[in-house]
Amino acid sequence: MTMSDFPVLKASASSLRTTNPIRQIVDGMKTVPNPDLADIRLSIGDPTIFGNFSVPDSVNAALVEAINSKKFNGYPPSTGYESARAAIAKAYGSDPRAPLTPADVIIASGCSGAIELAISAMADEGQNILLPRPGFSLYQTIAEARGVEVRHYDLVAEKNWEASIESIEALIDAKTAFILITNPSNPCGSNYSEAHLLELLAVAQKHRLPIFADEIYADMVFSGQTFTHIARLSTDVPVISAGGLAKRFMVPGWRLGWLTIHDRHGQLAQIRDGLNRLSQLVLGANSLLQGVLPTILLETEQSYFDNNNRMLEELANTTVEAIRKIPGLQPIAPQGAMYVMVKIDPVALPEFAGNDSRFCERLIAEQSVHCLPGACFGVPGYFRIVFTSPKEKLAEAFARMADFCRKYHVSQE
Repeated sequence: MTMSDFPVLKASASSLRTTNPIRQIVDGMKTVPNPDLADIRLSIGDPTIFGNFSVPDSVNAALVEAINSKKFNGYPPSTGYESARAAIAKAYGSDPRAPLTPADVIIASGCSGAIELAISAMADEGQNILLPRPGFSLYQTIAEARGVEVRHYDLVAEKNWEASIESIEALIDAKTAFILITNPSNPCGSNYSEAHLLELLAVAQKHRLPIFADEIYADMVFSGQTFTHIARLSTDVPVISAGGLAKRFMVPGWRLGWLTIHDRHGQLAQIRDGLNRLSQLVLGANSLLQGVLPTILLETEQSYFDNNNRMLEELANTTVEAIRKIPGLQPIAPQGAMYVMVKIDPVALPEFAGNDSRFCERLIAEQSVHCLPGACFGVPGYFRIVFTSPKEKLAEAFARMADFCRKYHVSQE
């Protein structure tokens, strides 16, 4: 047989079903930035890029100590070291309304890895899951690769991106596996009140559905806001929550996340078994970071988190105040996390009516300012800003954005 006779090999159906909406849209934006202006990237949810946010020195020191100890160089158990899982249980399960033991914790390679485990264990091919819109695209990527149907319920911009209860109920049928919530939200920067979380739990209770809560931005909220773990509000609805080090400790590259299983009455026994089995597909998450996890979670000073939240709130306020002054743009003030969604007024900026991708393409081409179009998150007519850049970078970006919008603005006077 010659090479020319060798058959064309087929990729797996699962691999060909795998597609990331963000990559599809961004890769299709074949735009070259303005060579006369330095790039300003407000598109990537990585708070480390500009160096103004970093992990505490005490955490770095603990990691160096763990390396020198040579105790954490081997394979950890697939679900994580007992000491690391105990630290997560202590840090997130101290509330008697939602107690945790180490057996209720599974450690994964980043929060994304935890999300993959949860979706894979909680939903089967042919079932459907309910996802927020706007929402993080990875949920859809993972689900569709596994033959799970994705149904999007609406978040209401005018209500600080609260979920539309009517929208959720209209989507539920006998094949619905679970309701997913993201709180605080990427891409919206919203933070749900206890009252709204109770509304969501009431829907789950009514339809006998579990909730999967992506809480990677837990406790990253601004003045006047209180973050509440949804599992603390119900003893009846089973909840699986995802978390990790990436955002709260400003170390997205360290890739350590986890799932916490809140199951008072044993409804998740089979799913718990499935999660344990799926965790064995790889030989455990990063061993060094698991080794220092008790130090990271239980010994980091609260002042570190307070300072980060204060800095994020200042940058959020700077962003909202600046965007409100730009003709044709309407920001929706965030309540936490590190994102703000901005609406493009189709009347004031008719050039971009119904085409947020074109807006972002032109903004890059003319001003070298990078944002993600709302289509990446399922909401055309918006774009997302990551506001973790230093104030001077944000000021420059918004000055350029103002010039850009003035160029295309059509006065209504």
